[in-house]
Amino acid sequence: MQVSEYQAIVSSSFREGGFWFTSVLSHLIADSTPSLPCPSPPWGRGRTAAGVFFSRGGPGEGVRAKLLVVNNNAGQDTSGIIVGIMRTKPSISAMLSGFFVCCILFSRVWAQSPPPTSGHAVVLRAARLLDIESGKVITPGEVLVQGERIAEVGSAVKPPAGAEVIDLGDRTLLPGLIDVHVHLFLHPGAEDLQTIQESVPQRTISAVLAARDDLMAGFTAERDMGTEGAGSADTAVRNAIDQGSIPGPRLRISGNAVDILGGHEDAIAYNPEQRIFSNATYANSAAELVTVIRQQLKEGADFIKIYETGPDSLHEGHFSTPYQYTEAELRAAVREAARTGKRVAVHATGEPGTLYAAQAGVVSIDHADQLSDETMRLMREKQIFAVPTFTILEYFADHAASPAQAERLRQMLGFHVEEFHKQIAAGVPMAVGSDVGPFPHGTQAREFVLMVKYGMSPLAALQAGLLNGAKLLGWQDRIGALKPGYWADVIAVPGDPLNDISVLQRVSFVMKGGVIYRN
Repeated sequence: MQVSEYQAIVSSSFREGGFWFTSVLSHLIADSTPSLPCPSPPWGRGRTAAGVFFSRGGPGEGVRAKLLVVNNNAGQDTSGIIVGIMRTKPSISAMLSGFFVCCILFSRVWAQSPPPTSGHAVVLRAARLLDIESGKVITPGEVLVQGERIAEVGSAVKPPAGAEVIDLGDRTLLPGLIDVHVHLFLHPGAEDLQTIQESVPQRTISAVLAARDDLMAGFTAERDMGTEGAGSADTAVRNAIDQGSIPGPRLRISGNAVDILGGHEDAIAYNPEQRIFSNATYANSAAELVTVIRQQLKEGADFIKIYETGPDSLHEGHFSTPYQYTEAELRAAVREAARTGKRVAVHATGEPGTLYAAQAGVVSIDHADQLSDETMRLMREKQIFAVPTFTILEYFADHAASPAQAERLRQMLGFHVEEFHKQIAAGVPMAVGSDVGPFPHGTQAREFVLMVKYGMSPLAALQAGLLNGAKLLGWQDRIGALKPGYWADVIAVPGDPLNDISVLQRVSFVMKGGVIYRN
């Protein structure tokens, strides 16, 4: 089927046992009308999908919106329902606005196919299964899934009559991966420019696609560490995933991060007369922190992210970074978040900001390039997680604007690795977070590879990612292990990750909540 209408395609459909979703934005502004391939629907009969198409109308008409309805009851496609013409200039904002209007208008069409469910029993069978708590590999391995939860795990489960068996062959079953430091609202490119040039609706569409890519790569739970200027738009993404409207990982979200005037995320290098907004929300005192936190929680935040340190420098082996909040100010933030059962995570790369954060009792210190002996002691004592985020620094070094910048970033990475060795030796609790967003979503399993490369065993890295990641997200009794009663978040990889951690970059099967998203 060839569709000549262009600009945006959004299609969704449902099938038994799985959810298929695609979203493509292309040719937003074009003088021609190219022909875009639209493959035949891959879902079973009895299912309905809807797609919104935008094209130029006649003189004075602007953008034409068209709804394509595909019904697969008899293997035939029906289409061509014109739903309206928007008499606006054919601009990106008009098309995006139309997209959201059409989404609302077409909700009844989408409702013809319910969210994916998995009510029947399913047995997942593979050559191996990783017991993440004991570190043992069970051969062979089976997981009995009933509904959205795991019912039984072992070498030979006892399924009820009529259970479906999915044999994954020479693969290893393990819990869905967890990334505790992601940015769904960022993509590769100039970070400061994309937050200025791209509208919040456009960035929200990008976040939806990023969530899908992360899920398909095996990440079934994530912590979004700030929308970088998109406010609380991540609330809508999280809620849509929870409702089954779009595919994506389970999310803990922070909304906009919190920063000081002139701080890490402020618009420093711009003409002040243009009044370019910060990518974070200002709070310049303990009282302002309390006010901002209350607003963030009102808008749906699951936790609070605070920028505790500013620009980093490394000169002749000496690392330095300015702190942004005092210990007392951070204590006020932690106390206010705790009042409603929430926690505070900080971006903090070095001393004394990392020490202030540990003294205040934050839940995680993300990046953690430099930790003093006292900071490490407190983190071990209070079980505050360090989140190294090696992958983002490696990516920036590999894609630096100049050889000099690449060398500076590699020196910074080398310093971080040396400090990481000290942190492991000191028993600092670790969790796995990649800082994905500035590098492509769906590729962040690289973080596991680097943590092993820089000193952890494959098992220790997996336990940091799964067991500690689940604790950091507050879901330690629901995800992070294959155990009866836990959510059925299961992935499969070729080979044995305890022998070759890089197999996590080749996930071939993804189940979340008993629903198969990739096989």
